[in-house]
Amino acid sequence: MYVRTTCSSSAILRAARVRFASSVSRSFVSPSVSKPSSFIASRSFKLPSAAVRSIGGCSVPRWSHGVDWRSPVSLRAQIRTVSPVVERFQRKIATMAPEHPFKEILTSLPKPGGGNFGKFYSLPALNDPRIDKLPYSIRILLESAIRNCDNFQVTKNDVEKIIDWENTSPKQVEIPFKPARVLLQDFTGVPAVVDLASMRDAIKNLGSDPEKINPLVPVDLVIDHSVQVDVARQENAVQANMDFEFKRNNERFAFLKWGSTAFRNMLVVPPGSGIVHQVNLEYLGRVVFNTDGILYPDSVVGTDSHTTMIDGLGVAGWGVGGIEAEAAMLGQPMSMVLPGVVGFNLSGKLRNGVTATDLVLTVTQMLRKHGVVGKFVEFYGPGMAELSLADRATIANMSPEYGATMGFFPVDHVTLQYLKLTGRSDETLAMIEGYLRSNKMFVDYSKPQQERVYSSYLELNLADVEPCVSGPKRPHDRVPIREMKDDWHSCLDNKIGFKGFGVPKEEQSKVAKFSFDGQPAELKHGSVVIAAITSCTNTSNPSVMLGAGLVAKKACELGLEVKSWIKTSLAPGSGVVTKYLLQSGLQKYLNQQGFHIVGYGCTTCIGNSGDLKESVASAITENDLVVAAVLSGNRNFEGRVHPLTRANYLASPPLVVAYALAGTVDIDFEKEPIGTGKDGKSVYFKDIWPSTEEIAEVVQSSVLPEMFRSTYEAITQGNPFWNQLSVPSSKLYEWDPNSTYIHQPPYFKDMTMDPPGPHGVKDAYCLLKFGDSITTDHISPAGSIHKDSPAAKYLMERGVDRKDFNSYGSRRGNDEVMARGTFANIRLLNKFLNKQAPKTIHIPTGEELYVYEAAMRYKGAGQDTIILAGAEYGSGSSRDWAAKGPMLQGVKAVIAKSFERIHRSNLVGMGIIPLCFKSGEDADTLGLTGYERYSIDLPKKVSDIRPGQDVTITTDDGKSFTCIVRFDTQVELTYFDHGGILPYVIRNLAK
Repeated sequence: MYVRTTCSSSAILRAARVRFASSVSRSFVSPSVSKPSSFIASRSFKLPSAAVRSIGGCSVPRWSHGVDWRSPVSLRAQIRTVSPVVERFQRKIATMAPEHPFKEILTSLPKPGGGNFGKFYSLPALNDPRIDKLPYSIRILLESAIRNCDNFQVTKNDVEKIIDWENTSPKQVEIPFKPARVLLQDFTGVPAVVDLASMRDAIKNLGSDPEKINPLVPVDLVIDHSVQVDVARQENAVQANMDFEFKRNNERFAFLKWGSTAFRNMLVVPPGSGIVHQVNLEYLGRVVFNTDGILYPDSVVGTDSHTTMIDGLGVAGWGVGGIEAEAAMLGQPMSMVLPGVVGFNLSGKLRNGVTATDLVLTVTQMLRKHGVVGKFVEFYGPGMAELSLADRATIANMSPEYGATMGFFPVDHVTLQYLKLTGRSDETLAMIEGYLRSNKMFVDYSKPQQERVYSSYLELNLADVEPCVSGPKRPHDRVPIREMKDDWHSCLDNKIGFKGFGVPKEEQSKVAKFSFDGQPAELKHGSVVIAAITSCTNTSNPSVMLGAGLVAKKACELGLEVKSWIKTSLAPGSGVVTKYLLQSGLQKYLNQQGFHIVGYGCTTCIGNSGDLKESVASAITENDLVVAAVLSGNRNFEGRVHPLTRANYLASPPLVVAYALAGTVDIDFEKEPIGTGKDGKSVYFKDIWPSTEEIAEVVQSSVLPEMFRSTYEAITQGNPFWNQLSVPSSKLYEWDPNSTYIHQPPYFKDMTMDPPGPHGVKDAYCLLKFGDSITTDHISPAGSIHKDSPAAKYLMERGVDRKDFNSYGSRRGNDEVMARGTFANIRLLNKFLNKQAPKTIHIPTGEELYVYEAAMRYKGAGQDTIILAGAEYGSGSSRDWAAKGPMLQGVKAVIAKSFERIHRSNLVGMGIIPLCFKSGEDADTLGLTGYERYSIDLPKKVSDIRPGQDVTITTDDGKSFTCIVRFDTQVELTYFDHGGILPYVIRNLAK
């Protein structure tokens, strides 16, 4: 039911690759393969004929893991016949295709037993000594640029910039990048599918075939962000929580299920299957693609920051915003600054009892201190041989926490061993190794290493890592467990801040006694009330998961028990974890300690921890206690995990169990007992902590390849909740005008085949006037919906009770809600008001209004608006609604001192003009009050506009000044000519 077909879709996908720049028709290359008329976005690698079966007259590749992962019934339902019109269009494209600029380095990769795997663009064939010194992560960018070079979207000059990385990267040069695939989770996936559905309506209205709108690269959407821990410490917790999940999200899930059948090249993995990044690691990651006989490295961008986990598999991947992801889906290049690369040399070996979680928290602290924002980090050195693939993935996962774009581990023998463990076929492994060795992308530590150049260097002896946690409010505030008690008391004493709670000395020994299920209970400052084994960071790692099981087993045998008022939970990232915990016999001990499985998805780590029991919550609030959550997650910012846990510590799964048993973080594990055993003797940390050898032994006997094969074969069967969702089989979505979750956006209303052309701005009012550092959090709708906001008013007018408002995040598929939530942040500081409020001045009347209300006044009167801003406008997370929202509010241009790179690109993608003041100038130095009316003079033809040219802005009171128009490439000017990236794609496909 959620199958990406590859047979009949190929011709349409090929046809969709035509691009028209300005008024000149020209072909453009596949986002993954620069080979005219040959793009087949297959879910599988290219396999020999023995591995192919025929269904309905079409050859259907089997999944590269060696199992037929598709549902035959669903597959037959997906197979459609290509129309003669599309076939004729495809032949036309083939005749228009230009010669590839790097055709001379296209090289065959022989199979060991004879024949060829396919062809590839050979980096060694360039005979350029600079390539040998490049970091492996940069070689992936280079290969992509060469393969996709068409001298328009990707030019030979872009290729040269990357080859000359050592000299160009310090200069902050921009390059285009086309990832091989896109990864989504459900929160961010819904608006992406809404846009695709709306584009189908638009192309139909233009008289063309709606089925031309399909993702042009493989898109995987894993529904994992909606499950909450409503029920815990019960055998039926998984079923009960899934029941709640579907009741809350029925409309969203039905929409995504429709998308999984309506769009080709899109796989939707249903709820209850696992966490997106663990599924990506164990199942979706290809490492090397073979698309229609062309081999190339796997690479992925995802709409979740922890997409970086796949870097541990040697696949280049990182998180991006929604507009960038949609652009990548539709074959458009991403603009990125060629990054510096920090070389991180690992040596030595972890000491006995030290876990991968301890290592990643240490690495996070080191890299945060070093400063790696916007950079790649590439790991190398003799210590690599001591790290399992799962250990590497744990480190890569936390790239956002240490600030890097990627934490990359090049492919080596450990990678190949993991691919074999997880069920990839021998044929696939041979292809992967052969390709990467031939293209100088494989690290063989048994041979002398070619010296590579890095931007800066760090090193760590693994033997120096010690057991630790991070907290209480930030992932990089590492605390060795031997210092935990002292650090906790310092936090109580310190004034309120990242390492302080400001609790008076006389209050620190307070004890709150209460009744829990009829039994006496008590809480103190530092008491653990949530203990969660959760998050992709750790649940993908068998050593720490089985280590937690061993801690539980030893505790049970000694007679220790977790207190009943502590909310314990276990949320594995995939069904494989359940299989090996059962195989090892350790799940029963985890159950005895209250760590029953509660679901398969993101839970406590993203705040889906569910409610605490009323008696516990009351004891905390009535006594103003600073209580703790201990979780095996990656983020612990205050208020994220649970509103009542002011202290939140990241820890390995075994330590989560240990702190749950202790019932407090106010403990010195080296000196104080965790509890009293059934023999009346004190039990210490060392008594329940397993050795590295014990863990390795149980991993060896319990983690089996068949577990991965059977788990992911079953994924295609769905679950009863998902399978019972009834959705229409229509190619066009049947929009419900009464829905407050899914709504057809107006981006393409009244769209014609003719591009609107460049638009200047005439007599525009200033909607908002800002200072420096306005972030996307200030702009984009996020968090709860305030009861007095325009969004709340909209929902109440449609019969939605306040208790059912949900969050802006859950309503990202409704543009009406999101437009009203744009600039609705209560901390917004608008210079018109000189106070923090989500309001502005409507200049014609002088009224103080919510920003949305003022914007609609202007829009209703046919008046353009602009925004004045300071430096670093749009910094922070890349949020697509930070560009979509202002566009829907009628903003035509933003004039700022400087822009955050991705947000500037997103503004262009939505048809908003970004302009920068000249150096040394800003609104204040130019005497701009914001009460003027602004006109921006742009040429009428896009061919008369140059990237980065000067433009003149005049005001109605006689001022005139020059700004730089921040269309940075010809491609961006083409988008602007069409009114944005999505209209541009629609018109090209319609032609």
